[in-house]
Amino acid sequence: MAENDAVLLLRIEEMIKTHTSQIDSLGEEIIKLKDMLNDIFVNDETFQVHDKTAKEAAKIRSNTKKEIMKRLDVADLANKLKSLRSEQKELKVGLSDYLREYQRLSGSNEIE
Repeated sequence: MAENDAVLLLRIEEMIKTHTSQIDSLGEEIIKLKDMLNDIFVNDETFQVHDKTAKEAAKIRSNTKKEIMKRLDVADLANKLKSLRSEQKELKVGLSDYLREYQRLSGSNEIE
C-alpha cells in the first residue's frame, strides 16, 4: 500500500510540474499576444482620435453629473437612497445572522 502511495505521489508531482510549465508557457504567450494587440490600437490613428473624443465626452458627462448632484432636491434624493441602501444592508446582515443561528439550533437548512 505504501508503495502505491509513493508511485501516486510521484505521478502527481510530475503532473504538477507539467501543468506549472504549461501555465508559465501560456502566460508568456498571452503577454506577447496582448502586447501585440495593444500596439495595434496604439498605432491606429482612427482609434486614437475616437479614444480621445470618448475621454473628453466622459469628462464632460462627469462634470455635468457633479453639477446636477449639487442641486438641493437631487442631493436630498441621493441621501435618501444612500440611507435606504444602508438600512437594507444592515437588514441583510441581520438576516444572515438569524439564518446561521437557525441552522445551528435546528440542524436544518430549510424553513417551511
